[in-house]
Amino acid sequence: MKRAIMMSVVAGCIAFVATTAWGEPTYAEKLGWKPTDKVLIWHVDDAGMSHESNVGTIKAMAEGMATSTSIMMPCPWVSEYAHYVADKPDLDYGLHLTLTSEWDNHRWGPVAGKPVAPTLVDEEGCLWDNVELVVKNADPDQVEKEIRAQVDRALTMGLKPSHLDSHMGTLFADPRFAERYVKVGVELGIPVLVAGGHMTNILRENGDIAEAAKMLSEAAWAAGLPALDDIHTDGYGWTTYAEKKAGTLEFLRTMKPGITEFILHCTEPGDTFQFISSSGPTRKADLELMLDPEVKKVVEEQGIILTTWRELKARRDKVGK
Repeated sequence: MKRAIMMSVVAGCIAFVATTAWGEPTYAEKLGWKPTDKVLIWHVDDAGMSHESNVGTIKAMAEGMATSTSIMMPCPWVSEYAHYVADKPDLDYGLHLTLTSEWDNHRWGPVAGKPVAPTLVDEEGCLWDNVELVVKNADPDQVEKEIRAQVDRALTMGLKPSHLDSHMGTLFADPRFAERYVKVGVELGIPVLVAGGHMTNILRENGDIAEAAKMLSEAAWAAGLPALDDIHTDGYGWTTYAEKKAGTLEFLRTMKPGITEFILHCTEPGDTFQFISSSGPTRKADLELMLDPEVKKVVEEQGIILTTWRELKARRDKVGK
């Protein structure tokens, strides 16, 4: 009896710490999970960018642990992925809203077209090749038009996106872009990738955006959309498989309660991917990470709950405004 009472007290203390350590309940708790629950989205970026990206994304989700992905609508291999998901209504895929075309020989232009969005394109008529040039040149009204054009193309193709997010984080690089991004998501009732909880990884990577991130999250939540507590992007800088695995296992063992999205780029590089990008080996390592039984074992040992954007939206609808 004493032990049961003690365990109850300990559990209560843990819940109290999880709820109050950052001043307020986690978004996981607001969506119905326990205060101590660690909820994770394994998210694969860049579906539709290339055939190899599609193969890697499909394998990471069908055979591995990945729970979500997002599609780059301006890219040439979107149709292949759209055909794959056509008979899979429960699959979790969003739109990787794309305002850059960063590779030298594998490029794309805006879905809206140059006449509609001339400030979004370079001398080749392609989207700018880096975030800084988008911020310097892009008109926010035209950014919004391109966001809407990408969503419209997805809907026209019969896609049912679970969420919106931002390729290369471009839409977070300027508050005017971020405002339009959230505005479109709210208007269409599509969740948007925003994180304003404890933001452990966000603060470590870029503490300057913390206040803005919190405001965006609160706006999304107030409009009836879900929000995250944190986003993990450290893997961008991990190149070898050993480095990726060690970093990922450390993250899993130290992950804080709340909802965290862990972003990957799972690709199965073929003979031609080398002509697109030199990032093939690190993207292949991301795929191997999702197939690694040891990583899966640590997820289970830590009691981490895997989720999707579709589940977040369903829980948010249940909670109500």
